[in-house]
Amino acid sequence: MTHEFDRVLARYNQRVRDEAVVQHDLPIANFRARRDEFLLPIGEEVGWFLRALIIARGAKTIVELGTSYGYSTLFLADAARVTGGVVHTLDIAADKQAYARTQMEHAGLCAYVAWRPGDALKSLQAIKGPIDFVLVDLWKELYVPCLELILPKMSDNGVIAADNMLFPAFSRPDSEVYRAAVKSKPELQSMLLPIGSGIELSCVWR
Repeated sequence: MTHEFDRVLARYNQRVRDEAVVQHDLPIANFRARRDEFLLPIGEEVGWFLRALIIARGAKTIVELGTSYGYSTLFLADAARVTGGVVHTLDIAADKQAYARTQMEHAGLCAYVAWRPGDALKSLQAIKGPIDFVLVDLWKELYVPCLELILPKMSDNGVIAADNMLFPAFSRPDSEVYRAAVKSKPELQSMLLPIGSGIELSCVWR
């Protein structure tokens, strides 16, 4: 890591703390209506874990489904810096990607990120395999359709990490649908990790 990385991470974490105060007393209906305003990060523990996993795997072609404001992008891009890879990050919200791009510029990591704005399913079709690592963290109803597009492009021993398997509670029905889809794939070895909001970690075994 660099001093620039540390400074950007510190700013992200301060935003998380500030927004937690705002979210604390929001009724669930209000939160759902306003959730695109909030950072909603994977969390630092998960970020470091995924970074270490990418580096250990030597992953070069990395796909992030859901840039949001770029918190997880920071860790993925720094891992790509180490492996000599690139992060293809997808998001339908151009304003969020613009914010994330600014943060990656401050961190000195833009050279390791390919920005793919627009519909995730269309963007996925344009990414050529083999893909070594995928973080799935977008609208929950898209998890399974994205899995179907990703899996044929995955490298042997490639890894798919899906966030929000345990929290928030209202997303659990979609999470269970995704986990059932993963378990139905004979080429995937998968386990639920109780870190952050819950990560379903699946390894391709052909």
